[in-house]
Amino acid sequence: MSLEQFAIIESTLREGEQFAGANFTPAQKIQIATKLDEFGAELIELSSPVSSPQNEADVRAIVGLGLNARILTHIRCNKDDALRALDTGVHGLDIVIGTSPALRKHSHGKTIDEIIDLAREVLVFVRHQAPNIILRFSTEDSFRSSEADLLRVYLAISELGVVNRLGVADTVGIATPTQVSGLVGLLRRLTHLDIEFHGHNDSGCAIANAYAALEAGATHIDTTVLGIGERNGITPLGGLMARLYMLKRDLIVHKYRLDLLYEIDHMIADMVGIQVPFNNYITGATAFTHKAGIHAKAVLAAPETYESIRPEDFGLTRHVQIGHRLTGWNAVRGRAQELGLSLTDDQIKRATQHIKTLADQQPLEMEAVDHLLRQWEVIEKQVS
Repeated sequence: MSLEQFAIIESTLREGEQFAGANFTPAQKIQIATKLDEFGAELIELSSPVSSPQNEADVRAIVGLGLNARILTHIRCNKDDALRALDTGVHGLDIVIGTSPALRKHSHGKTIDEIIDLAREVLVFVRHQAPNIILRFSTEDSFRSSEADLLRVYLAISELGVVNRLGVADTVGIATPTQVSGLVGLLRRLTHLDIEFHGHNDSGCAIANAYAALEAGATHIDTTVLGIGERNGITPLGGLMARLYMLKRDLIVHKYRLDLLYEIDHMIADMVGIQVPFNNYITGATAFTHKAGIHAKAVLAAPETYESIRPEDFGLTRHVQIGHRLTGWNAVRGRAQELGLSLTDDQIKRATQHIKTLADQQPLEMEAVDHLLRQWEVIEKQVS
């Protein structure tokens, strides 16, 4: 069952390098790879060594780190690319070629028969050169390719007996979970090979599509930190963690260093010159913030009432806002107790009404609320 045995192919150093603001230095790449390895990513995918001399040097440097994660590189279906990649010492090659009518016409100009012949030649060549290498073959733009064409290609490749897994790619983010489930399930039944899903987020379905792929039997999911990548990027690492945590909390908590996710998200955001979105999965500023009085009361009594994710599993804490007009007296009482103040429920209720009156003019920072509560205790003692 893939929901028990899946692996992440973390592609921040390949797909993520295609993000508009990404220009990782060699030192940053080593920092990223090391941190992703510490997080527990099973495989880390790097840009092709053919893409630039510096990228080739970076691949060699990261391979030389001796990380627990297996190091992959993503290359075209080309013997020369394969030889350059193999020479770096990577643990696996991710080989890709476009199969949609658009890519066949405007990218490489090959027919389906020519794609099959080329793939056979390259894949058999690679396996002969490196009998123990991890070898994946993927179509590009899978969901704008006809199913008949895809099956011809995938079945021909699977019959070679030389690849470890097949990849499907929603290259322009048009697929639905139903489409992803259908294709992944079909390939698993027909080939019995491991299946990798690479999903872009152009229409906001990357996480849902990745989950649908796993439900249908996919074994590997491509992610990047914050979902960065070409255009709107791909399945975000944190978003996939959130989705799977909901269903397999014990597995996810023990499989990955979830407490590193906040650091990793903010590290990448700094490197590429963006802010972590306020509503980002797990690590956004408001992910565990509660405001409405009815929410705050319940969360203070039992966090699971309004939290499906435990912030402590990610090394984070919840925050209850109280300096606003929607605040409730239970939230104010909780803060007074944290401050060690001795106020009765009636006194807290009067203080809450005062906070609401002030907050109608402008919200209060926590420091202002704390000061008000301390003053309130003094006043109430003088009155009594």
